[in-house]
Amino acid sequence: MKTSVPLLTREHYHRGGLAHQFIASPFLGSYLVLRPGSAGAVKVSHGHYEELAAATAAGEVCPPWFTDAVQRSWGIDIAGQRTDELLVAREESPYGYVRATYELNLGCNYDCEHCYLGLKRFEGLSWPDRAKLLHVLREAGVLWLQLTGGEPTIDKLFPETYGLAFELGMMLSILTNGSRLANPKILELLTSHRSHEITISVYGATEESYDGLTRRRGAFKAFSRGLAAAHEAGLLLRLSLIVTKTNAHEVEQMQALGDELGIPHHLYVNMSPTIYGGAETLPAQSVEHLRKRKPFTGCNAGHSFFHVDPHGMASICKIGRDPQIPLIEEGVEGLGSLGAIADSLLLRQGSCTGCSLQGTCGTCMPLVQLYREAKAPLAAYCQHRELRKEVAK
Repeated sequence: MKTSVPLLTREHYHRGGLAHQFIASPFLGSYLVLRPGSAGAVKVSHGHYEELAAATAAGEVCPPWFTDAVQRSWGIDIAGQRTDELLVAREESPYGYVRATYELNLGCNYDCEHCYLGLKRFEGLSWPDRAKLLHVLREAGVLWLQLTGGEPTIDKLFPETYGLAFELGMMLSILTNGSRLANPKILELLTSHRSHEITISVYGATEESYDGLTRRRGAFKAFSRGLAAAHEAGLLLRLSLIVTKTNAHEVEQMQALGDELGIPHHLYVNMSPTIYGGAETLPAQSVEHLRKRKPFTGCNAGHSFFHVDPHGMASICKIGRDPQIPLIEEGVEGLGSLGAIADSLLLRQGSCTGCSLQGTCGTCMPLVQLYREAKAPLAAYCQHRELRKEVAK
């Protein structure tokens, strides 16, 4: 069955639709109650999930057990309030997908030397097709949705896209450079309709290195304003500290930035080829910080998780982009072949098939293919040789 979506106006979602406080949803054979903007979840029985769904549909007062659970978990008193004014109850999905990433646009206001996207084209779906796509994602069962890019917050339809996804009962996360988080309209949207998490990429601890890596004057100041505004608003933040040759000398300062604000952070150190197999990103690698990956033992890509590009084309992940499924044309039924695609893409191929070190290899096959297309040194993605010596050649 094709997904039918009413042609609602962009303005309907410009301020985020309904600002519900809770989501009740099936999740991989169990049932959860979640609160946007808060960590943790309450696991409930199938009977309690159905009771919440029925109370929401009928506009009834919150069941006593739900009132107690919310008080214990989040310290909020909802006694006597109507369920439909607080909660979105998501329907069961037969497709088994719970997570997805949606690349709104490949365009960006930075020009980072290490960017894996290659050409940054400002292209994306029209509003009616975006609305249809988001309904397809919900129908597929997607509960956690990451909005990414390019830079998602500069996309002209970001507020409407975020608003509709929120209204459909998705726990939203955003992958951003933070440069637009101080914008009053965006900040208002994100504070009134809280995301699950906002991951901000950090490209340096000083203006010189930050602007040098992003190749944009004023980028560090915009990032600093955005980070300060988001932190002051109490948004759930995480920092991704990008380490390249340009800013490697500032790693400790970048870590200190997160520590001082009490924001969790992690280092991103291994540079990848572009999504087209281009090698232009690899010279940005800080060889001293190249990290041996953990053994790759498989993942849920294509089975409970998938990626969607700016044109509505679904693939198993951001790296394994081919073959793709046109979701706008095929609807949720098109995802039926994604699991088989994933199984074929993740198999070891070519010179890897006879390797005795397969069990300790830390690179998935789609990423191996990109490194090969980029003609990268073997040690950049394989444990055949000592790592740093080979990359340094």
